[in-house]
Amino acid sequence: MSLTSLFNDKKFLKTLFKLALPIALQNLILSSLNLVDTIIIGGLGEYAIAGVGIANQYFFLLNLVLFGVVSGSSIFTAQYYGDNDIPNIKRVLGISILTSGTAAFVFFIVGFFFNNQIISIFSTDKVVISIGSEYLRIIVFSYVITAITFSYSFTLRSIGQVKIPMLISVIALAINTILNYLLVYGYFGMPKLGTNGSAIATLIARTIEMILMITVVYSQKLIIAAKVREMLDLSIDFVKNFFKITAPVILNESMWSLGVSMYAIVYARMGTEVIASTNISATIERITWVIFMGLGNACAVMIGNKIGEGNEDEAYLLAKRFIVLCPILAILAGLIVFFTSGWTLSVYKVSPTVYNYSHNILMVFSIFLIAKVINYVSVIGIFRSGGDTKFCLALDTGGVWLIGVPLAFLGGLVFKLPIHFVYVLVYLEEVVKLMFCIPRILSKKWINNLTAKD
Repeated sequence: MSLTSLFNDKKFLKTLFKLALPIALQNLILSSLNLVDTIIIGGLGEYAIAGVGIANQYFFLLNLVLFGVVSGSSIFTAQYYGDNDIPNIKRVLGISILTSGTAAFVFFIVGFFFNNQIISIFSTDKVVISIGSEYLRIIVFSYVITAITFSYSFTLRSIGQVKIPMLISVIALAINTILNYLLVYGYFGMPKLGTNGSAIATLIARTIEMILMITVVYSQKLIIAAKVREMLDLSIDFVKNFFKITAPVILNESMWSLGVSMYAIVYARMGTEVIASTNISATIERITWVIFMGLGNACAVMIGNKIGEGNEDEAYLLAKRFIVLCPILAILAGLIVFFTSGWTLSVYKVSPTVYNYSHNILMVFSIFLIAKVINYVSVIGIFRSGGDTKFCLALDTGGVWLIGVPLAFLGGLVFKLPIHFVYVLVYLEEVVKLMFCIPRILSKKWINNLTAKD
């Protein structure tokens, strides 16, 4: 696969930009507004950043469970759309809402009644625990709402309707940021609620986002505007086949998110300044990551559609094209982070120690970005779209639990290494995973047509 043939294929590039750009833009706005939110909360001090960051770590767990459900659903949706099977797309949407909604409700119950205990897992600082637990007690009310929005949004993406979720997210996130500003500091006659104001702002924005999503889908009579009976028209065989493919994805995301939470526990035990620095750097990393989220989602839709059409050779060609494109974009993004992180961090009102920690973390991130990107697009965009979910489960779970977590605990808590050295140890997971990804792509074993009739 030469660079010339890659960039001369106008049809490939047109489809890629059509799908990837709105998703990337949506995530860019999300990450940018999260950056603004972090800066707003940062004005309350490092304890506020740490407390809210830890509370959001709990949502991070739920977020990845939800992502496991909706991305597993997207495997079927993309292939059914390629096969022009609309009734089954509606059935998949129904299972997605039921499964993700149930998971969100469980997280709501645990988070509401055991918020103090949850925050205490990550930090022993009483001030951080107090701030985090109060924030969590409010934000959990947004969880089920978020699950419903996720299901509709990802289903739309899987059928190529990427602009609608983008526009709705932009509106909701803009509302969130404005309300954050008003409710945290009490401007324009609003109550001054501190970090709790941020939680309330997020809850309101998430509610508006769900209402807008459902209103647009049904008022415009989009193909996923399913009636309840259409979503619940589920046979036992259909449900079994669905969970045969998606269960490994849900387990994959759950186990991976638990592993990442282990990293957070290590960082939290290294001190409040380390917690603050990892939260700050993570926000900047998410901004960098938006292009690759768009790339991975576009890859999944394009390959899934081709497999559903029965065109497996074209699906394999697309996979090779994405793997050529990934390193190019990763190198460019890594260079940007490497040379601009100092300027970006200057907007935060934090101590020199937190600034230096954050800067060093971003240097490590920029160096290992190429491996992380190739692995991400391989798993999210290629393997899962082909139904190769068991391999993804083994790869991700093995990487985080056999390599990343043990090295993080050894580096951070046993050998007491500086935070950036701990990050280097954690990112060795990506290097090892890369050694398995490329051979798997070339083997074609990941290609499975889930729409094929027996």
